[in-house]
Amino acid sequence: MIDLIVFDLAGTTVKENFDVQRVLKNSFEKVGLSISIEQANKVMGIPKPVAILQLLESLHYPNISEEFIRQIHVDFVSNMISFYQNDSTVEENAGVSETFRVLKKHGIKVMVDTGFDRPIVNSLLIRMAWLENGLIDGSITSDEVPNGRPHPDMIYKAMQMSGVTDVKRVAKVGDTLSDLGEGNSAGCGFVVGITSGSFTREQLAALPHTHIIQHIPEILKIVGIEN
Repeated sequence: MIDLIVFDLAGTTVKENFDVQRVLKNSFEKVGLSISIEQANKVMGIPKPVAILQLLESLHYPNISEEFIRQIHVDFVSNMISFYQNDSTVEENAGVSETFRVLKKHGIKVMVDTGFDRPIVNSLLIRMAWLENGLIDGSITSDEVPNGRPHPDMIYKAMQMSGVTDVKRVAKVGDTLSDLGEGNSAGCGFVVGITSGSFTREQLAALPHTHIIQHIPEILKIVGIEN
């Protein structure tokens, strides 16, 4: 039996058309650097300051500093907030709210975690209205723990917040390699990749997992709920 499911946001529960990658690419362009959508995609899921550092290193940028990383990150955060507040394409993936509703009905806690910082997540959760509709129990962001994905910190914080003590009764669901790494490093009972976002089934299958799904409602059968 599963007591808690921790879902990723962008690409997993929130519809994603390489929007995060595009915003990150634009933030690099503003400081005169060029990255491709494919390069940005490789660092999806991890804390964004870490992603920016990794991208700068991949470009062999000679003058990496905390201030330069912060400059790119501040622009990224500002533009992601604006996107989630105003863009007409922002919506949940098919069946997400109903899946959350069914899970809650069966006594399973629902949390979301992310590589975003809190300000971005607040704007997104207001848009999704999951909290106000009682569909999730809470959220954890990468800036609220010592280590973001693929470290297990956010899983452990979700357990603490929801009162769940056995990690084998926790499922992690996400669309990136770092999501799977997070679930594995935490020791989750179920580690579920989903192909609705950044990575293909073949790419996700390269890491240890218990399941790979295409759509969020498939999680119900995995945890033993026949809806």
